[in-house]
Amino acid sequence: MSRLITRRSCLAGLSAGFAGSALAPMSPAHAATPELSFNELYGSFSALGLEFSDKVKTLTGQRVGIEGFMAPPLKAEATFFVLTEIPMALCPFCSTDADWPDNILVVYLDRKQTFTDPNQRIEARGLLERGSWTDPDTGFVSQLRLREARFAKV
Repeated sequence: MSRLITRRSCLAGLSAGFAGSALAPMSPAHAATPELSFNELYGSFSALGLEFSDKVKTLTGQRVGIEGFMAPPLKAEATFFVLTEIPMALCPFCSTDADWPDNILVVYLDRKQTFTDPNQRIEARGLLERGSWTDPDTGFVSQLRLREARFAKV
């Protein structure tokens, strides 16, 4: 059976290809990286607070990609930043994990990168970790993290 290629499907395929080209050259591992969105991070709210979604539970320990905005780093030489759903002017680490916002993710870089404008949309890729964790160097508490990560402008 032949497949009809429409202008819309052709343009969608091209734009998807160009979106991925902002990162390092496409490799088979890169092409297979699952994507997350901020509305997929948490599933439900219980007496214990927000619960991680089934997708996050399934992808924990795997490399994932997620788009968002870089919150302004605390210092220029930091090897981590906070990825937010919307542009943010303040650091969200001033809260306890009980007050942890449901629209942020901490990104620990695998190498130094130059930070970007907090209004520039980026994509971060790294190993997904979940659960409360306190950074021993900063004392900051996080619920979700990407480790060994890199980011690129979208």
